[in-house]
Amino acid sequence: MLPRSGLFSRLFPRLFSGMSEDTRRKWRAFRRHRRGYYALWMLGILLFVSLFAEFYANSKPLLIQYQGEYFFPIFFSYTETQFGGDFDTDAEYQDPFLRDLITKDGNWAIYPLIEWDYKTINTRTELPNPAPPTWTNLLGTDDRGRDVMARLIYGFRLSMFFGLILAVIATLFGITVGAIQGFLGGWVDLFGQRVLEVWSSMPELYLLIIISASITPTVTSMIIILSLFGWMGLSLYVRAEFLRARNFDYVKAARAMGVSTPSIIRKHLLPNTLVPIVTFFPFRVSGAIVGLTALDFLGLGLQPPEPSLGELLEQAKGNLQAWWISLSTFAVLVLTVLLITFIGEGLLQAFDPRRQTGAK
Repeated sequence: MLPRSGLFSRLFPRLFSGMSEDTRRKWRAFRRHRRGYYALWMLGILLFVSLFAEFYANSKPLLIQYQGEYFFPIFFSYTETQFGGDFDTDAEYQDPFLRDLITKDGNWAIYPLIEWDYKTINTRTELPNPAPPTWTNLLGTDDRGRDVMARLIYGFRLSMFFGLILAVIATLFGITVGAIQGFLGGWVDLFGQRVLEVWSSMPELYLLIIISASITPTVTSMIIILSLFGWMGLSLYVRAEFLRARNFDYVKAARAMGVSTPSIIRKHLLPNTLVPIVTFFPFRVSGAIVGLTALDFLGLGLQPPEPSLGELLEQAKGNLQAWWISLSTFAVLVLTVLLITFIGEGLLQAFDPRRQTGAK
């Protein structure tokens, strides 16, 4: 049984009560790996906090009370005329004139802790951009006058979800292709291997350059493009496991009993491939994050004003005097990859019995 003092078991009692004994053993092994266990908590907390970035890093007020009415700018768009302005356009809440209109005669507004989002330009600063850290912009501004802290928060969230989605797609596709090749074997496996050899020899960077020149890269298009190449490594592991296990006695017995092929794959063969699937997943996430950052750094990835860690690093390269950009962006990127790597080490120890001794 899991220790009742475990925080996960207290937060999710139903989840842990339904675990098998083997899963409980692996969870205990993961908890013994302190780096991986605490890294999972820290990364989970950071990701959870970043989900609500619009509520604490936004150029729009959270709530406005104006002439007895309540307005919620983070959810709805309002025009300047609704607050006594002259123009029937979207309200610019960073404009000092509009702020005075909103707060006069006893009206009030609640602003976020960081009064900038990832694309808002600070037009009120008297310093040249990129501007060093001030009380208005705690981590300074980039070369366009946007708040670096806000861009780091939104960029971290975008990078994490990009890495998770890309890793999930690549894992599912790699499992499917590897399972089909390994289970069927014969000419299917032979043909599949030849296709893999041809596809893996494709110059990925050149294809990205051509595609970037043809279309405007977006998050969706980048996921689609990178997922075309990120599944091949895992498919080889799954194929090898299926080729090895398909002739085991229990698989032959299941066939003789008339068990369907999907059931054999799902219940008997796929569980044996969980070690490479689970243990490699965090490293695929970190690889996707680093890959997106590198492409953005080279100008082949997401285009401004999308929050991008790679674009901030590119700015740091072009503005060596702006130490606050390079230092803060490098710290966020290294911390993210380091936490994911620690989680991967913990999972590798938990799923590999040979590594379950001497965990720290």
